[in-house]
Amino acid sequence: MDGGGAERELTAQETALYDRQIRVWGVDAQKRLSKAHVLVCGMNGTTIEFCKNIVLAGVGSLSLMDDQTVTEADLNANFLIPPDESIYGGRSRAEVCCESLKDFNPMVQVSVEKGDPSLIDGEFLDKFDIVVVSGASLKTKLLVNDNCRKRSKHIAFYTIDCKDSCGEIFVDLQKHSFVQKKNGGETEQQELTYPSLQEAISVPWNNLPRKTTKLYFAMRVLENYELSEGHSPGKTTLSDIPAVLAQVKDVRDKMSLNESQVPTALMERLLAAGKKEHPPVCAILGGILGQEVIKSISCKGDPIKNFFYFDAADGKGVIEDIPTPPPCAN
Repeated sequence: MDGGGAERELTAQETALYDRQIRVWGVDAQKRLSKAHVLVCGMNGTTIEFCKNIVLAGVGSLSLMDDQTVTEADLNANFLIPPDESIYGGRSRAEVCCESLKDFNPMVQVSVEKGDPSLIDGEFLDKFDIVVVSGASLKTKLLVNDNCRKRSKHIAFYTIDCKDSCGEIFVDLQKHSFVQKKNGGETEQQELTYPSLQEAISVPWNNLPRKTTKLYFAMRVLENYELSEGHSPGKTTLSDIPAVLAQVKDVRDKMSLNESQVPTALMERLLAAGKKEHPPVCAILGGILGQEVIKSISCKGDPIKNFFYFDAADGKGVIEDIPTPPPCAN
């Protein structure tokens, strides 16, 4: 975000409410946050954790887009939806979550944007500084990311998804300047240039370091299979495993990769997950994304570049910079 976000003065009520976090990241960061406009497409276990965090932190406004009707399955990981069907029955996930979020912080404007993320145009996005997409097809993610990049204003783009015990966050801040603290308390201005999602997933796998997390490869296989078969995200099941493994073998042969880089057991876990989300993993991913968005808005702190992965099987969070920077010439 640009420096203009710090111009608005905080009210006495805001200063009192956000006193503790102002002590942590400073009054200028809080001013920027209170002027930021965030759009979240897809209301699920990960995004509601993120929404809760930024509403409590005092973001300027939050818009929710998800026209899908609430089902009983949504109750598994979405704590914003009350378990009483007489309350949520026949209503969209965005509408129900909007009402719940308003109670977290009445000073934040929370609203619903009706529509389909796959039909979002660039002009619509001009209202926002941050766009988060979850539970969407690869085609929709690429479209929204491309539209964010085409606008004259700077719009930060994120995707976040949880497959049961595994999760992924993608970050595109385009060109991002930020202040980083050095040893001794001094600050230094830094700048990062991010690839688009299309650029990041188009890197030949044999050009990536062998230590690249297996989840990166597995998530790419899954989204490409869903795209080629016309499956909605999460609709692929274990019955698809023979076709998915055939695709994995084809990619491995073309890229000269070994079997350990895309393990069969990991692909089976992702397919078995379907749309199921593991609430503790959602909380971790939503917390990480909340921190990253606050970093982006405040221009303070070293942001993730550009993928973050978490797997509850080993409890590790991994950052991957893809495409990796070219090696420096000697």
